[in-house]
Amino acid sequence: MDLKEKIKQLQSGKLSAEKNIKYFLDNIKNKNRDLNIFLRINENALKEAKELDKKKKKGKLFGLAIAVKAIINVQGLVASCASKTLEKYVATYDADVIKKIKAEDGIIIGVVNCDEFACGVSGETSAFGPTKNPVVPERIPGGSSSGSAAAVAADLCDLALG
Repeated sequence: MDLKEKIKQLQSGKLSAEKNIKYFLDNIKNKNRDLNIFLRINENALKEAKELDKKKKKGKLFGLAIAVKAIINVQGLVASCASKTLEKYVATYDADVIKKIKAEDGIIIGVVNCDEFACGVSGETSAFGPTKNPVVPERIPGGSSSGSAAAVAADLCDLALG
């Protein structure tokens, strides 16, 4: 289903946030090993979805699974910038864009690969290995936001920030 239809279903309650997040977590589990898109999964994503499903008033991004490039701080998740230098840096705060997503009930499903320190044009220079193109494997997945683009193309999230 397209994104507009999914938003309608989430808003109406025909689709739960929990079911949406579970769908993507299962896809990530099945595909990520081969594609190297996600560097970290939000271990609380399913719990957050269950909590959202209890709300009466729903934000504009209610229940949508959103992947975030590894250079954007999400409190409690590693913001490595796809570099071994920062591989243990756990963000202590949410970037403004993340605060806005959460205020509208979007769920950060995880952190995706990129060129190290976002300096590259191919998605091949991450310290954690290259991002694979899920549509045309013999081609590069794109620029420094390769993980974000590949996550959407591989059906691993609803939206992605790059």
